[in-house]
Amino acid sequence: MLGPAGTGKTMMAKALPGVLPPLTPEEAVEITRIYSAAGALPPGEGLVTTRPVRSPHHTASAPAVVGGGIVPRPGEISLAHRGVLFLDELAEFPRYVLETLRQPLEDHVVTIARAHGTLRFPASFMLVAAMNPTPRGDVPAGEVGQRAMDRYLSRLSGPLLDRIDIHCEAPAVPWKELSAADGRPRGTSSAQMREQALAARERQTARQGAATPNARLSGRQLDTLAPMTDDARNALGRAMTELKLSARAYDKVRRIARTIADLVGEDTLTTPHVIEAVSYRLLDRSV
Repeated sequence: MLGPAGTGKTMMAKALPGVLPPLTPEEAVEITRIYSAAGALPPGEGLVTTRPVRSPHHTASAPAVVGGGIVPRPGEISLAHRGVLFLDELAEFPRYVLETLRQPLEDHVVTIARAHGTLRFPASFMLVAAMNPTPRGDVPAGEVGQRAMDRYLSRLSGPLLDRIDIHCEAPAVPWKELSAADGRPRGTSSAQMREQALAARERQTARQGAATPNARLSGRQLDTLAPMTDDARNALGRAMTELKLSARAYDKVRRIARTIADLVGEDTLTTPHVIEAVSYRLLDRSV
Protein backbone atom coordinates (compact mmCIF):
# COMPACT_ATOMS: atom_id res chain seq x y z
CA MET A 1 0.00 0.00 0.00
CA LEU A 2 1.45 3.31 -1.12
CA GLY A 3 0.06 6.59 0.16
CA PRO A 4 0.69 9.66 2.32
CA ALA A 5 0.83 9.48 6.08
CA GLY A 6 -2.48 9.17 7.92
CA THR A 7 -4.55 7.52 5.18
CA GLY A 8 -5.26 4.32 7.11
CA LYS A 9 -2.66 1.93 5.68
CA THR A 10 -1.70 0.50 9.06
CA MET A 11 -5.34 0.30 10.14
CA MET A 12 -6.24 -1.71 7.03
CA ALA A 13 -3.31 -4.08 7.58
CA LYS A 14 -4.36 -4.70 11.18
CA ALA A 15 -7.95 -5.38 10.07
CA LEU A 16 -6.86 -7.99 7.52
CA PRO A 17 -6.70 -10.98 9.93
CA GLY A 18 -10.41 -10.48 10.60
CA VAL A 19 -11.08 -11.16 6.91
CA LEU A 20 -8.95 -14.29 6.56
CA PRO A 21 -10.54 -17.75 6.87
CA PRO A 22 -10.17 -19.51 10.25
CA LEU A 23 -7.29 -21.91 10.79
CA THR A 24 -7.73 -25.53 9.86
CA PRO A 25 -6.65 -28.10 12.51
CA GLU A 26 -3.58 -28.97 10.41
CA GLU A 27 -2.55 -25.30 10.15
CA ALA A 28 -3.02 -24.81 13.91
CA VAL A 29 -0.69 -27.74 14.63
CA GLU A 30 1.94 -26.38 12.20
CA ILE A 31 1.93 -22.95 13.86
CA THR A 32 2.02 -24.42 17.36
CA ARG A 33 5.10 -26.50 16.49
CA ILE A 34 6.94 -23.41 15.21
CA TYR A 35 6.10 -21.32 18.27
CA SER A 36 7.05 -24.19 20.56
CA ALA A 37 10.42 -24.60 18.82
CA ALA A 38 11.05 -20.86 19.09
CA GLY A 39 10.06 -20.78 22.76
CA ALA A 40 7.35 -18.27 21.89
CA LEU A 41 4.29 -20.30 22.84
CA PRO A 42 2.22 -18.28 25.36
CA PRO A 43 2.13 -19.84 28.84
CA GLY A 44 -0.82 -22.14 29.37
CA GLU A 45 -1.71 -22.19 25.68
CA GLY A 46 -1.60 -25.68 24.24
CA LEU A 47 -2.61 -24.88 20.67
CA VAL A 48 -2.44 -21.69 18.63
CA THR A 49 -5.96 -21.12 17.31
CA THR A 50 -5.68 -17.72 15.58
CA ARG A 51 -3.64 -16.70 12.57
CA PRO A 52 -0.41 -15.00 13.69
CA VAL A 53 0.31 -11.37 12.82
CA ARG A 54 3.93 -10.27 13.06
CA SER A 55 5.07 -6.68 12.63
CA PRO A 56 8.86 -6.31 13.04
CA HIS A 57 10.33 -2.81 13.34
CA HIS A 58 12.29 -1.49 10.38
CA THR A 59 15.50 -1.71 12.46
CA ALA A 60 15.19 -5.52 12.69
CA SER A 61 18.21 -7.47 11.46
CA ALA A 62 18.17 -10.09 8.73
CA PRO A 63 18.51 -13.03 11.21
CA ALA A 64 15.61 -11.61 13.23
CA VAL A 65 13.42 -11.45 10.12
CA VAL A 66 14.34 -14.65 8.26
CA GLY A 67 15.81 -16.70 11.11
CA GLY A 68 19.32 -17.72 12.05
CA GLY A 69 21.76 -17.19 14.88
CA ILE A 70 24.53 -19.38 16.30
CA VAL A 71 21.84 -21.85 17.26
CA PRO A 72 19.41 -21.35 14.34
CA ARG A 73 15.90 -20.42 15.37
CA PRO A 74 12.82 -19.32 13.42
CA GLY A 75 12.60 -15.67 12.42
CA GLU A 76 9.62 -13.39 11.94
CA ILE A 77 8.69 -14.91 8.58
CA SER A 78 8.37 -18.35 10.16
CA LEU A 79 6.49 -16.98 13.18
CA ALA A 80 4.09 -15.48 10.61
CA HIS A 81 3.54 -18.90 8.98
CA ARG A 82 -0.11 -19.25 7.84
CA GLY A 83 -0.65 -15.65 8.94
CA VAL A 84 0.41 -12.09 8.13
CA LEU A 85 3.83 -10.44 8.10
CA PHE A 86 3.26 -6.67 8.17
CA LEU A 87 6.17 -4.42 7.22
CA ASP A 88 5.30 -0.82 7.97
CA GLU A 89 7.46 1.90 6.39
CA LEU A 90 8.78 -0.67 3.93
CA ALA A 91 11.36 1.63 2.33
CA GLU A 92 12.98 2.24 5.74
CA PHE A 93 14.02 -1.41 6.08
CA PRO A 94 17.65 -2.03 5.05
CA ARG A 95 17.75 -3.23 1.47
CA TYR A 96 19.73 -6.37 2.31
CA VAL A 97 17.03 -7.37 4.81
CA LEU A 98 14.29 -6.98 2.22
CA GLU A 99 16.26 -8.94 -0.36
CA THR A 100 16.36 -11.94 2.00
CA LEU A 101 12.57 -12.20 1.59
CA ARG A 102 12.75 -12.99 -2.11
CA GLN A 103 13.47 -16.71 -1.79
CA PRO A 104 10.91 -17.42 0.99
CA LEU A 105 8.22 -15.57 -0.97
CA GLU A 106 8.78 -17.95 -3.86
CA ASP A 107 9.48 -21.23 -2.05
CA HIS A 108 7.43 -20.75 1.18
CA VAL A 109 10.34 -22.13 3.21
CA VAL A 110 13.59 -20.59 4.44
CA THR A 111 16.85 -22.51 4.48
CA ILE A 112 19.44 -21.69 7.15
CA ALA A 113 22.89 -23.11 6.34
CA ARG A 114 25.54 -23.56 9.01
CA ALA A 115 28.83 -25.44 9.11
CA HIS A 116 27.31 -28.26 11.15
CA GLY A 117 24.18 -28.64 9.01
CA THR A 118 21.22 -27.08 7.25
CA LEU A 119 17.79 -26.33 8.69
CA ARG A 120 14.57 -25.56 6.83
CA PHE A 121 11.83 -23.55 8.53
CA PRO A 122 8.34 -23.18 7.04
CA ALA A 123 7.52 -19.65 5.87
CA SER A 124 4.18 -19.62 4.08
CA PHE A 125 3.03 -16.13 5.05
CA MET A 126 1.05 -13.27 3.56
CA LEU A 127 3.33 -10.26 3.16
CA VAL A 128 1.57 -6.94 3.70
CA ALA A 129 3.63 -3.77 3.38
CA ALA A 130 2.94 -0.05 3.62
CA MET A 131 5.04 2.94 2.71
CA ASN A 132 4.81 6.68 2.18
CA PRO A 133 5.64 8.25 -1.21
CA THR A 134 8.56 10.22 0.28
CA PRO A 135 10.52 10.31 3.55
CA ARG A 136 8.41 13.32 4.59
CA GLY A 137 5.25 11.27 4.20
CA ASP A 138 3.52 13.59 1.72
CA VAL A 139 2.86 13.59 -2.02
CA PRO A 140 4.88 16.52 -3.39
CA ALA A 141 3.80 18.22 -6.58
CA GLY A 142 5.73 19.02 -9.71
CA GLU A 143 8.85 17.62 -11.29
CA VAL A 144 10.94 18.04 -8.13
CA GLY A 145 8.36 16.10 -6.15
CA GLN A 146 8.31 13.32 -8.72
CA ARG A 147 12.07 12.99 -8.48
CA ALA A 148 11.82 12.78 -4.70
CA MET A 149 9.24 9.98 -5.03
CA ASP A 150 11.39 8.15 -7.55
CA ARG A 151 14.43 8.32 -5.27
CA TYR A 152 12.46 6.96 -2.33
CA LEU A 153 10.87 4.16 -4.34
CA SER A 154 14.30 3.23 -5.73
CA ARG A 155 15.14 1.85 -2.27
CA LEU A 156 13.02 -1.16 -3.25
CA SER A 157 14.45 -3.50 -5.86
CA GLY A 158 12.51 -4.47 -8.95
CA PRO A 159 12.78 -8.23 -8.24
CA LEU A 160 11.25 -7.74 -4.78
CA LEU A 161 8.36 -5.64 -6.10
CA ASP A 162 7.83 -8.22 -8.84
CA ARG A 163 7.17 -10.83 -6.13
CA ILE A 164 4.43 -8.77 -4.47
CA ASP A 165 1.04 -9.63 -5.95
CA ILE A 166 -0.82 -6.37 -5.38
CA HIS A 167 0.49 -2.78 -5.44
CA CYS A 168 -2.29 -0.36 -4.58
CA GLU A 169 -2.63 3.31 -3.73
CA ALA A 170 -4.04 4.50 -0.41
CA PRO A 171 -5.04 8.10 -1.22
CA ALA A 172 -5.74 10.80 1.33
CA VAL A 173 -9.34 10.83 2.58
CA PRO A 174 -11.18 14.06 1.59
CA TRP A 175 -12.16 16.35 4.47
CA LYS A 176 -15.83 16.11 3.50
CA GLU A 177 -15.81 12.37 4.13
CA LEU A 178 -13.98 12.74 7.44
CA SER A 179 -16.43 15.40 8.63
CA ALA A 180 -19.54 13.56 7.49
CA ALA A 181 -19.55 11.08 10.38
CA ASP A 182 -23.15 10.49 11.38
CA GLY A 183 -22.73 7.40 13.51
CA ARG A 184 -23.81 5.00 10.78
CA PRO A 185 -21.33 2.44 9.44
CA ARG A 186 -20.31 2.98 5.85
CA GLY A 187 -18.76 0.62 3.36
CA THR A 188 -18.29 -3.11 3.81
CA SER A 189 -17.56 -4.46 7.29
CA SER A 190 -14.82 -7.00 8.05
CA ALA A 191 -17.50 -9.58 8.83
CA GLN A 192 -19.08 -9.12 5.39
CA MET A 193 -15.67 -9.31 3.71
CA ARG A 194 -14.92 -12.51 5.59
CA GLU A 195 -18.14 -14.08 4.31
CA GLN A 196 -17.14 -13.16 0.76
CA ALA A 197 -13.63 -14.53 1.29
CA LEU A 198 -14.98 -17.80 2.71
CA ALA A 199 -17.36 -18.20 -0.24
CA ALA A 200 -14.48 -17.60 -2.68
CA ARG A 201 -12.30 -20.09 -0.77
CA GLU A 202 -15.05 -22.70 -1.03
CA ARG A 203 -15.15 -22.19 -4.82
CA GLN A 204 -11.39 -22.65 -4.98
CA THR A 205 -11.50 -25.79 -2.85
CA ALA A 206 -14.25 -27.33 -4.97
CA ARG A 207 -12.27 -26.59 -8.15
CA GLN A 208 -8.67 -27.40 -7.21
CA GLY A 209 -8.60 -28.82 -3.68
CA ALA A 210 -7.84 -27.23 -0.32
CA ALA A 211 -4.08 -27.68 -0.64
CA THR A 212 -3.77 -25.40 -3.68
CA PRO A 213 -5.23 -21.92 -3.27
CA ASN A 214 -5.15 -19.51 -6.19
CA ALA A 215 -1.89 -17.98 -4.91
CA ARG A 216 -0.11 -21.32 -5.46
CA LEU A 217 -1.39 -22.07 -8.97
CA SER A 218 1.38 -22.63 -11.51
CA GLY A 219 1.29 -21.18 -15.00
CA ARG A 220 0.20 -24.52 -16.45
CA GLN A 221 -2.58 -24.85 -13.86
CA LEU A 222 -3.76 -21.32 -14.63
CA ASP A 223 -4.08 -22.24 -18.30
CA THR A 224 -6.68 -24.82 -17.28
CA LEU A 225 -8.28 -23.37 -14.15
CA ALA A 226 -8.40 -19.71 -15.19
CA PRO A 227 -10.00 -19.71 -18.66
CA MET A 228 -10.42 -16.27 -20.28
CA THR A 229 -12.70 -14.81 -22.85
CA ASP A 230 -11.00 -13.62 -26.05
CA ASP A 231 -11.55 -9.98 -25.08
CA ALA A 232 -9.96 -10.58 -21.67
CA ARG A 233 -6.95 -12.27 -23.26
CA ASN A 234 -6.50 -9.36 -25.66
CA ALA A 235 -6.73 -6.86 -22.78
CA LEU A 236 -4.08 -8.77 -20.85
CA GLY A 237 -1.83 -8.90 -23.91
CA ARG A 238 -2.06 -5.12 -24.35
CA ALA A 239 -1.25 -4.58 -20.67
CA MET A 240 1.77 -6.90 -20.89
CA THR A 241 3.11 -4.93 -23.86
CA GLU A 242 2.37 -1.40 -22.64
CA LEU A 243 3.50 -1.93 -19.03
CA LYS A 244 6.35 -4.29 -19.97
CA LEU A 245 5.25 -6.78 -17.33
CA SER A 246 7.49 -9.74 -16.55
CA ALA A 247 6.54 -13.38 -16.93
CA ARG A 248 6.18 -13.56 -13.13
CA ALA A 249 3.82 -10.57 -13.16
CA TYR A 250 1.83 -12.21 -15.97
CA ASP A 251 1.02 -15.19 -13.76
CA LYS A 252 0.33 -12.94 -10.77
CA VAL A 253 -2.20 -10.93 -12.77
CA ARG A 254 -3.93 -14.15 -13.79
CA ARG A 255 -4.02 -15.40 -10.18
CA ILE A 256 -5.51 -12.13 -8.97
CA ALA A 257 -8.05 -12.12 -11.81
CA ARG A 258 -8.97 -15.73 -10.91
CA THR A 259 -9.59 -14.62 -7.32
CA ILE A 260 -11.62 -11.57 -8.39
CA ALA A 261 -13.83 -13.86 -10.47
CA ASP A 262 -14.21 -16.24 -7.50
CA LEU A 263 -15.31 -13.36 -5.27
CA VAL A 264 -18.17 -12.58 -7.66
CA GLY A 265 -18.97 -16.24 -8.35
CA GLU A 266 -17.87 -16.49 -11.98
CA ASP A 267 -15.99 -19.35 -13.63
CA THR A 268 -14.52 -17.58 -16.66
CA LEU A 269 -12.26 -14.53 -16.49
CA THR A 270 -13.70 -11.56 -18.33
CA THR A 271 -12.23 -8.20 -19.30
CA PRO A 272 -13.29 -6.39 -16.08
CA HIS A 273 -11.58 -9.08 -13.98
CA VAL A 274 -8.34 -8.71 -15.94
CA ILE A 275 -8.41 -4.91 -15.99
CA GLU A 276 -8.93 -4.78 -12.23
CA ALA A 277 -6.08 -7.22 -11.67
CA VAL A 278 -3.76 -5.16 -13.89
CA SER A 279 -4.72 -2.00 -11.99
CA TYR A 280 -3.17 -3.55 -8.88
CA ARG A 281 0.31 -3.42 -10.47
CA LEU A 282 0.79 0.23 -9.49
CA LEU A 283 4.57 0.11 -9.18
CA ASP A 284 5.01 -1.50 -12.58
CA ARG A 285 4.17 1.86 -14.14
CA SER A 286 4.75 5.54 -13.40
CA VAL A 287 3.28 6.57 -10.04
